[in-house]
Amino acid sequence: MRALIDPRSLPATGAWREGDPVGRRLFEDLGLVTLESGTDLPVTVAYETWGELATDGSNAVLVLHALTGDSHVQGPAEAGHASAGWWEAVVGPGPAIDTDRWFVVAPNILGGCQGTTGPASPAEDGKPYGSRFPFVTARDQATVEALLADRLGIQRFALVIGSSMGGQRALEWAIMFPDRVARLAVIASNAATTARQVALAHTQLLAIESDPHFRGGDYYDAPVGEGPGRGLSLARQIAHISYRADYELAERFSRLPQHAEEPLEGGRYAVQSYLDHAGWKLVQRFDANSYRVITHAMMTHDVGRDRGGVETALRQIEARVMVLGVDTDELFLPEELMRIVRGAPGAVPIRWISSPHGHDGFLVQHDQVSEHVHRFLTAPERARLWL
Repeated sequence: MRALIDPRSLPATGAWREGDPVGRRLFEDLGLVTLESGTDLPVTVAYETWGELATDGSNAVLVLHALTGDSHVQGPAEAGHASAGWWEAVVGPGPAIDTDRWFVVAPNILGGCQGTTGPASPAEDGKPYGSRFPFVTARDQATVEALLADRLGIQRFALVIGSSMGGQRALEWAIMFPDRVARLAVIASNAATTARQVALAHTQLLAIESDPHFRGGDYYDAPVGEGPGRGLSLARQIAHISYRADYELAERFSRLPQHAEEPLEGGRYAVQSYLDHAGWKLVQRFDANSYRVITHAMMTHDVGRDRGGVETALRQIEARVMVLGVDTDELFLPEELMRIVRGAPGAVPIRWISSPHGHDGFLVQHDQVSEHVHRFLTAPERARLWL
């Protein structure tokens, strides 16, 4: 047996679709939203909240998830949510972002597959958008999130926090809506996608598009086992290599074979099995078209576009800024994080998470993340943090 997950048992998409258990999602119909491309797209946002909004709206916190994340930041696995909240040790009653004090909002990303309008959503003709779904940008995604904040009565966030691709959207928030962000926390992210990151993304898109079951993006009526799962799994495996540190892979797997499999006879090494499992696990809960749309948005991320360059754009940020890096991150390098610190007028000195896990350290080292976020969020507005 080459995988714990049998690809033949998987549906064409792992997207949440109308009629599925709602779980803890809330929904807001925003009507037509004009994208950067000029396309008018009817948008519904799925989101979750925790805590209570203060009467003056001063205690709102916006949490922006990474590429394949979702709004289920906190809470148990249950119908509608395949797994427990991905940041439960950071958000909730008592942790760094204490929901007994703060009102936390976590929207699902535009173009994603967990309830916010995306390629698997029904278009006006009742059929999934599929190949008809437009490409979107990080600015489009931030615009949608801002419209949701308007509907919730939130004029200004005490904190906007995002990790990885969520950090890219967080930066757009602080530049597009400077008067609406008091504090900005950017974790393991950057101000503009690099050539290396575009190259990694390019290979992932090719993996999906080369799957014969992708059908140009119109595969939602495919029978079980005949969706573009192999392409999506391969894309995830390519990405996953960049999410983990070389040291961790060497320590965990070295050149060990996968149990009784013999590599010299066509069997796998343990690290191959690990990647196989990571790829097929994503296929269970994600959508190939959404992966393409969101990855494309990440490829085009550049806060300096049409703003006079990155440094000019960063100078427009009025918020107090904390940049938190992972010391073994091989996807977002130190210089990229330091560029934000040097460019944002209100940035405190960069902080580091020490982790053997690479980029994914922000999802693993909860104690370190919590310490930095708590101190940043609760310090007096004019305090010289950590100096």
